Amino acid sequence: MPRPIYLDHHATTPLDPRVFEAMRPYFLEAFGNPHSADHAYGWEAEAGVEAARRSIARLIGATAGEIVFTSGATEANNLALRGAAARLPAGRRHLVASMIEHPCVAAVVDRLEAEGFPVTRVGPGADGIVPAAAIAAALRPETGLVTVMAANHEIGTLQPIAAIGALTRARGVLFHSDAAQAAGKVPLDVVAAQVDLMSLSAHKMYGPKGIGALYVRRGVALEPLILGGGQERGLRSGTVPAPLAVGFGAAAGIALDEMAGEALRLTALRERLRAGLAARIAGLRVNGDLERRLPGNLDLALPGIAAIDLIHRMKDRLAVSAGSACASASLEPSPVLSAIGLDDAAALGSIRIGLGRGTTEADIDAAIEAIAEAWSALTRLACAVA
Repeated sequence: MPRPIYLDHHATTPLDPRVFEAMRPYFLEAFGNPHSADHAYGWEAEAGVEAARRSIARLIGATAGEIVFTSGATEANNLALRGAAARLPAGRRHLVASMIEHPCVAAVVDRLEAEGFPVTRVGPGADGIVPAAAIAAALRPETGLVTVMAANHEIGTLQPIAAIGALTRARGVLFHSDAAQAAGKVPLDVVAAQVDLMSLSAHKMYGPKGIGALYVRRGVALEPLILGGGQERGLRSGTVPAPLAVGFGAAAGIALDEMAGEALRLTALRERLRAGLAARIAGLRVNGDLERRLPGNLDLALPGIAAIDLIHRMKDRLAVSAGSACASASLEPSPVLSAIGLDDAAALGSIRIGLGRGTTEADIDAAIEAIAEAWSALTRLACAVA
């Protein structure tokens, strides 16, 4: 039996074969510890890690010395927020966060609030975009840290991080942005956007799972979460896994080289999918601004059905999700969809589609058939029961 068509590239992406080939020698011949400074095995591994660091830095307009390797974006977000919060002076402990952050940011903000940090949460508009003016209105003299993602993990909307960065820099407030979904898909420049901390993930850009990175602007002080040998400038102790770092660097380089062409291709495929489904499903709604979003993202509210039933009915034909992979098994409405004004029925009837590097026109046409047929069958069943 053929495998279902994979359209869940926001949850993870397949490892690019070119990335695998770049990693292979570091599992076998170049197996040294990159922190072993006394022999050729260590030097060889270190060279691979440092080349990867430079590649990742180029992807976001940083310098190599500002890239700190972590185990993934979750750890990077924790290090950024908890590490920065721990160094805030007594009069600057107020935090500002958007209401549509990934759970690994929202949970850290909740914990910091429980520990005594005042928090202001800023909602998006109905278009899924957090206005810079709303962030400005939330800032106080005692604000020390703002966190707003670069692109949303469910509805794909691109946030105005450059406008927010200008506000925070002018007021001496640290600005963190979770760019796990955006990096490698849309252009990012931490200098132009005036971002102080940015979290990245390899497996969202066709790299290996188990590694991420945190951009830490030169001069920004963080309290480390993991103590030990003092690796990564003392910010993240532990041996950097050279094969994974090399894979991350290779993935970043490929993404940078192919970004513009791939964005155009995915945008065209996304419109083909949207138009095809709109012609077959009455009342179909796109969640979030259709233009200011990731090229491969389409988040749809389908009337009269539960997303979990639709996904189950299509499981042999199509792999999509009902939201963030961290919460797709939840029967509660998505906080992101609730924040943009969807009622519970619309939120629970929404699916997230993520197109990717391997997606073809044939896949899109098959997806249109699968979704439209499953929706029709479920609505007929609902009418029969009623």
